[in-house]
Amino acid sequence: MKRATNHLLIIFGASGDLTKRKLIPALYQLYLQKLLPERFAVLGVSRTHLSNDEFRGRMDEFLPQGNEAKAFKQILFYQALAVADPKEYKKLKLRLDELCNGLDIPPNYIFYLSTPPSMYSVIPKNLYEAGLSLSESHFRRLIIEKPFGMDLESAKKLNINLLHYFREKQVYRIDHYLGKETVQNMLVTRFSNGIFEPLWNHNYIDHIKITSAESLGVENRGGYYDHSGALRDMVQNHLLQLVGFVAMEPPGVIEADAIRNETLKVFQALRPIKHDQVENYVIRGQYTKSTINSKIIKGYRDEPGVDKNSRTETFVALKFYIDNWRWAGVPFYIRTGKRLPTRVTEVVVHFKNVPHHLFDSGKNYKPVENQLIIRIQPDEGILLKFGMKTPGAGFNVQTVNMDFHYSSLSGEKIPAAYERLLLDCMQGDATLYTRGDAVEEAWSFVQPILDAWQTNLKIPVYGYPAGTWGPNVADNLITGGHWRYPCKNLSNDGLYCEL
Repeated sequence: MKRATNHLLIIFGASGDLTKRKLIPALYQLYLQKLLPERFAVLGVSRTHLSNDEFRGRMDEFLPQGNEAKAFKQILFYQALAVADPKEYKKLKLRLDELCNGLDIPPNYIFYLSTPPSMYSVIPKNLYEAGLSLSESHFRRLIIEKPFGMDLESAKKLNINLLHYFREKQVYRIDHYLGKETVQNMLVTRFSNGIFEPLWNHNYIDHIKITSAESLGVENRGGYYDHSGALRDMVQNHLLQLVGFVAMEPPGVIEADAIRNETLKVFQALRPIKHDQVENYVIRGQYTKSTINSKIIKGYRDEPGVDKNSRTETFVALKFYIDNWRWAGVPFYIRTGKRLPTRVTEVVVHFKNVPHHLFDSGKNYKPVENQLIIRIQPDEGILLKFGMKTPGAGFNVQTVNMDFHYSSLSGEKIPAAYERLLLDCMQGDATLYTRGDAVEEAWSFVQPILDAWQTNLKIPVYGYPAGTWGPNVADNLITGGHWRYPCKNLSNDGLYCEL
């Protein structure tokens, strides 16, 4: 793979958890694979006063011991900065000039905002006023973590604000779900296989389910989460992006704008859920106190930082439609929640049954339901369910599994999401980053649900015991069926389940 152009990566909020847990380990893996530029350095920026060596020492927690890690840390530098103060950016500019001159690196900069969202408008403005955001001869890129706004209005304001100081092609809105190998493999599965793409439409697909479950609760993020909730935290960004990949039309080329144009069209075709339809199309829940493996698990309202009368959802399930030629009449279902039985994310494509049940063997007969299960995490892979004859007399049919696991590709390393996304930005590839217009379309779909919850207090928040699959009423969304209950292990579901 071609190395990226020499540059500096500047991480704002460098003393925070994301930097040491995700960003620096991802950069270290790129370093080991010799995928970083030949001349490259990282400048951590934060209010905390640290020396270069103190900053490097803080990264040890998530880096291995040894000479390679020691050598890698020599490209890490630190600058204390009051990031909200425009005057401080003269100091930043001088430090960048000093690093570029001392390390023989051209002034190509990637700015990574690993900061609270309140800084997303402040830092770009200060960079612009210091002459750091635009350059005719060198690249300047800006990576922003979610959330991209807390509602449609704030998302629009954020986009407008960013475009005062950076051009859209410079802005990389990071969604780490899109960096997962199996998410990207959905494009390959669909568009490189003649056995799938001809069937990928309303003629052959009955419905599609997407589940993203977490076994953990809100942990120490109760204060933040109580102002967010599952719809904002997971559906508006991660899961709608998955829907975009599942439902998009074939792009003309595998190139950033072509792919992002197609996912945008999916969001534009989402059928709005009107205010008076929300109760019938969306179920929300909140985990309650329970006992799991003899351990008492506190309910959501008992978590630190959470309002005792909170109506914030820790679980949400919704049914919706995509009003276009390919997906007319096909229901899509999304479900996500905390304190569910296991951590798993998957897409399940349910194909239509055959028109005539030729092998109906009596009153207990269940028609074979063909399913294609794309497992995002864990036990990444693909599972296909289809019918086979049971050995012996007659034509009794049973469902069997045919599977592929990424772990079976011996010798091939599956890159972590941040490795892939950081490398893509370094190479100027925005394919797996979210564009501003797509962010606004996703918020346009979610906003009426948020508005209905806020104004109609009769819409219930269902309790569900921690360690279960959410409120039972979530099954009512699915016409003539129920949710699949996935296991940690992909292959032997229904036979053996490791939770």
